[in-house]
Amino acid sequence: MKQPVDTDYPLSEVPAGARKGLWSTSILLFGFTFFTATMFAGGKIGLAFDFKTMLWAAVIGNLLLGLYAAALGLIACRSGLNSVLMGRFCFGEVGSRLSDFLLGFTQIGWYAWGTATIAIVLVRLLALPGSWTLPLMVLFGFGFCLTAFVGYKGLDLLSRIAVPAMLILLIASLWTATRDIGGLDGLLAVQPGESLTLGMAITMIFGTFVSGATQATNWTRFARSSKVAVWASLIGFFIGNGLMIVAGAYGAIVYQQPDIVEVLVLQGLSMAAVVMLFLNLWTTQDNTIYNFAAAGCNLLRTERRRLVTLGGAFVGTLLALGGMYELLIPFLILLGSIIPPIGGVIMADYFYRHRGQYPKLAEAHLPRYNSLGLAAYVLGAACAYFSPWVAPIVGILVAAAAYIVLYEGQRLALSRTVLTQTDAR
Repeated sequence: MKQPVDTDYPLSEVPAGARKGLWSTSILLFGFTFFTATMFAGGKIGLAFDFKTMLWAAVIGNLLLGLYAAALGLIACRSGLNSVLMGRFCFGEVGSRLSDFLLGFTQIGWYAWGTATIAIVLVRLLALPGSWTLPLMVLFGFGFCLTAFVGYKGLDLLSRIAVPAMLILLIASLWTATRDIGGLDGLLAVQPGESLTLGMAITMIFGTFVSGATQATNWTRFARSSKVAVWASLIGFFIGNGLMIVAGAYGAIVYQQPDIVEVLVLQGLSMAAVVMLFLNLWTTQDNTIYNFAAAGCNLLRTERRRLVTLGGAFVGTLLALGGMYELLIPFLILLGSIIPPIGGVIMADYFYRHRGQYPKLAEAHLPRYNSLGLAAYVLGAACAYFSPWVAPIVGILVAAAAYIVLYEGQRLALSRTVLTQTDAR
């Protein structure tokens, strides 16, 4: 009996008949970027800058993030492939398993942190017994994956409900904060109590969600046109992620509290804080575990996406129980180094080597390992890790440049070999 086709196409191009419009694609990405950790990062920035400087940092950081996501989204839409499938071209048939592992690892780490966060914060906000924490982690660890288990349709439906609700809560919180500080004059009068360079702030903004931007191709490949993919990416990552940064920073400036949940409690919006946290995390958690399933399917070369989704939820829950909540900052630093270079190599391979058009995946003759792509990735990741500047951007630029230089070097070496053999004849 013929197996039914998974309409999320985990191992092949998305066909024209399954493509989505701007509303569906952008609201899904908008929900994906509505993430509590991003608001925490915004809170840290709000403590270190005055209002005007904070806005500049948010605009620059999120514009760079949006452009990065849009470039990958353009490739995804044109090819119908996501980042892990693109990895077969730039890393090789077997070599792409490196990017599968790295992308899957980052997403399962985020899933574990989100699962632990909602359990710990709910116990604190609702004054529940501490013994409830671990059972709640298990409940949310498997509960959050339900919409991802359904697939794109489940993610889309949740985002259509959750995003408007979260926007209303955010607007209410920002209005209350503005009233409490005494309007714009009071806001502009607040002086920062901590120090942070503009470069570090941009690194935090870009690095917090760059792994998500790298894997947003899981949805932009469903876009009906290149224009839809680019605009949806900018809406999700420049506007959506930017709103999270600004909301977190705004609350921190007014209340000198970087934790958005604590800000809502101070505003007398405790129940709203519970709703915000739940919707905020669910719309990111289901996207995160969906990303893991996409990477896992390519790693294992299986189309059993739903089984991989459940397996990821199990692993993420174990990591949550093991203490992932305490590892957010070192995890973010690691992400900023090891993930962006993957996007850099993909972009260089697509636009430079393939001249903006991949062959059909089923018809492509791919090597087991693409040494050029793997070497460029290692160089990019190493430079990002040791860079004193904006590490994720350094990783992208170095990886892309290294791939082009290595590719041209290989072409030159082959040309010389052919000339030598011709002369010998």
